Amino acid sequence: MKFHYHLLINPASGGGKGTIVADKIIQLLKNNQYFFSTYYTEYANHEIEYLNELVDQYLTPWGKKENLSEPFFHLLIVIGGDGTLHQVVEALHLLNKEIPVAFIPAGSGNDFARGFGISREPVKAFWQIIKAQEPKNINILAYHEQASDKKGIILNNLGIGIDGAIVHQANTTASKQKLSKYKLGAFVYIVSALKILFQQKGFPVLIEANGKEYNFKKAFLCTTTTHPYFGGGVAIAPTANSSVVNFDFILVERHSLLKVLGLLFLLPFKKHDKAKSFIQINTTKLRIISTTAQFGQVDGEVILPNAFDYVITPAKQKLWS
Repeated sequence: MKFHYHLLINPASGGGKGTIVADKIIQLLKNNQYFFSTYYTEYANHEIEYLNELVDQYLTPWGKKENLSEPFFHLLIVIGGDGTLHQVVEALHLLNKEIPVAFIPAGSGNDFARGFGISREPVKAFWQIIKAQEPKNINILAYHEQASDKKGIILNNLGIGIDGAIVHQANTTASKQKLSKYKLGAFVYIVSALKILFQQKGFPVLIEANGKEYNFKKAFLCTTTTHPYFGGGVAIAPTANSSVVNFDFILVERHSLLKVLGLLFLLPFKKHDKAKSFIQINTTKLRIISTTAQFGQVDGEVILPNAFDYVITPAKQKLWS
């Protein structure tokens, strides 16, 4: 089968890395005489506008009989950061479209690539796409925020508390784009974490999972994740496994600053899960309720401070890789 590749490009991702990566991929497509089209985002949510047009005109589910009579299968390739990919996949799910998506990472964190076996080297990621014969189903998550009735998907993780506050601080750091150019995006998160560490207070949360209720009075970090990584390669949940339907909820309680610093010291060695203040719950359905306003984040996109009532369940996405 012949393919027509539709490149949806966020040139601003990774502090301008998106443009550099796109140029490399376009040259490869030209050198190998592949059919392709390009779409460059210029403002917030521009990718959603492009996606709606592509769904109307070209993109179809994989395996449909009517595709066999078409000269090309139209494959969407997203070039950008995890936030760009999140926007695209979430829009497809809200449209109830089972359309495969390919991804070439060009962000500052690239946790999705780490978690789902995509090379973080753009040229290698490109050849992974070209060599694939069909899409594979991957395990992601769907959320429903009960109070606002907002629905969406989680590719990497959803965090409440210091997790969200760190992402907010990192995204508003003036040096983020400059450091991202030198592949030091993770350093921004470390610096932001150290700054927020002294500001974030414990807050009460109620967790429902596996038929049980868990009450925590001094939650510090609450993260629901599909794979081990967040914050640009930090293995917050070392035992998380993206190949299974079960997902992991991580909670760290706020005790003395010394204990929190001790846990952070263990992070690089992936030994933090042994700390008493570290709680990990493996489940197939989760409800998390926070009655106090906290920052949150979904796949690196900030949620402004608010009370939360999330129900999180497994979902699927077809990934071409």
